[in-house]
Amino acid sequence: MSALGVSDLSVAYGAAAVLHGVSLEVRAGEIVTVIGANGAGKTTLLKTVAGVLRPASGRITVAGQPIGGRPSWEVARRGVALVPEGRGIFGDQTVRDNLLLGALARQHGATAGDLERALGHFPALRERLDRPAGGLSGGQQQMLAVARGLMARPRFLLLDEPSLGLAPILVREIFAVIARLRDDGVSILLVEQMAAQALALADRAYVLERGRVTLAGPAAEIRVNPGVVRAYLGSGRR
Repeated sequence: MSALGVSDLSVAYGAAAVLHGVSLEVRAGEIVTVIGANGAGKTTLLKTVAGVLRPASGRITVAGQPIGGRPSWEVARRGVALVPEGRGIFGDQTVRDNLLLGALARQHGATAGDLERALGHFPALRERLDRPAGGLSGGQQQMLAVARGLMARPRFLLLDEPSLGLAPILVREIFAVIARLRDDGVSILLVEQMAAQALALADRAYVLERGRVTLAGPAAEIRVNPGVVRAYLGSGRR
């Protein structure tokens, strides 16, 4: 079974260590969420897996093959796509061009079928294909960012705070799409501040505190853990 594996991963910015011996796994066909406070190292984790940052030590693998320290374009060709925090779209380019950029790392480029599959998940983008992406609403921009990631035909999709800055109704829509992607066979590593929603959606979860994994297990169990409830869900929320 294909899996994305992280083993004993440590990452530093210069002399400042950010991740300390982090290990986790994303198995085929599941959503794994990483929750934790701001500054815990969640975004650093995703960027390192995606090849944007180099690890100080440790191992990252896809289906048993090492990808740690490889350039981001090579990691993308191994089937790992990052949807970054803040969306990272190109506002002066059209929606269509933003989508096509998502396939650049692939050896054979995008096809009409890729575009149709992406738009099938986000039909609101279809009528805006030839408009500048900067004119989209915040929710539409987030949809575009996820759709662009799908253009890489990833086996593993890394999502960094997809709910950031969105109204509740749009958060529900984005999370519904994430669930459908799992059903379509895309394995997902989700970093999300909205811990209750992320844990309700995920199959398994990891809690990251000060760069270390302090708790791991089925998301349903993490969701009712007393320490997690106090720290991330509020005392009255289960």
